[in-house]
Amino acid sequence: MTYSVAVSGASGYAGGEILRILAAHPDVEVRTVTAHSNAGQPLVQHQPHLRSLAHLTLQETTPEVLAGHDIVFLALPHGQSGRFTEALADTPLVIDAGADHRLESIADWDRFYGGDFHDPWTYGVPELLVGGRKQRERLVGASRIAAPGCNASTVSLSLAPGVAAGVIDPSDIVSVLAVGPSGAGKSLKTNLLASEILGSANPYAVGGTHRHIPEIRQALAAARGSASLNSEDHAEFGASGRHRPSSGGFSENATAADEGIRISFTPVIVPMARGILATSTAPIAPGATDAQIRDAWESVYADEAFVHLLPAGDFPRTADVIGANTALIGLAIDRAANRVVAVAAVDNLVKGTAGAAVQSMNIALGLPEGTALSVNGVAP
Repeated sequence: MTYSVAVSGASGYAGGEILRILAAHPDVEVRTVTAHSNAGQPLVQHQPHLRSLAHLTLQETTPEVLAGHDIVFLALPHGQSGRFTEALADTPLVIDAGADHRLESIADWDRFYGGDFHDPWTYGVPELLVGGRKQRERLVGASRIAAPGCNASTVSLSLAPGVAAGVIDPSDIVSVLAVGPSGAGKSLKTNLLASEILGSANPYAVGGTHRHIPEIRQALAAARGSASLNSEDHAEFGASGRHRPSSGGFSENATAADEGIRISFTPVIVPMARGILATSTAPIAPGATDAQIRDAWESVYADEAFVHLLPAGDFPRTADVIGANTALIGLAIDRAANRVVAVAAVDNLVKGTAGAAVQSMNIALGLPEGTALSVNGVAP
């Protein structure tokens, strides 16, 4: 079976990366691409590297254009995907690369995003621990998937094994990330001009204001076993894919679940187009041995195709994951400071966004999980 696909926001970075991966996927056919201000123009005018899709023209992003496909990817700015939820109720599979369906807490949404709150969808990070199991299980047969925030999934994958095993204390997490500007999207912004970032490192969203903070807390709470990152505990999708919230609500459960998980999160834009290098530290839990600490990460990721724990003493570079759907993690145990240090590298546009979305799509459809996804980066 060949699945028909529509990709919204196709002229942007996330939409373009979704298209690059899908172009090599044997089980899908990209039939429709949409945009806003660029509608009516050839796709290759904005994505000149996608030569195999040169026959496509960007159409208006409307419910009528997106409807009628087997799969729809929403690669839209935050706050815009939710308006298509009802209109695409009959679409078998919808994957949102924005933030509209990630958070369970209404209070967190109001604080970090604002605007209309939309019910959470199944979280698209297959390798993430959720109550002793993998999020992968909840993606099987899913009809609505929320792809992760790139910074959020990188930090969550870095620390979830330690939180789940109880070998680190999640009440004092510190994460500092070097990130490429492509994570901020393709729209013109003065602070992202080459003359502003070349030869410079620029911190932003300092002091607990970054929008990915509640997503990280939510994921680590799920790893600890005190919350769910899918909809089955709170709601269900009908045959049409329409979301029906339960009487329990989301905000109370999510707020209680992530109590005791505190993170100081500081991203820094650096002059590389792609990539995230996240250095995250947390106190060692009382009594945890070095062997127990390393075993926590090894046991979780030993059989994963796309998340690799490096040998002791080795640490990743962003150059090693560019173009790949791979997260590389190096682990250090700093007894002098009584902290565990996890250093993770991902390509923010692949494993951080588009690769996670396609990987989740494969699982939902029962296809081989790694279809069209590479573990090999591009070097030099």
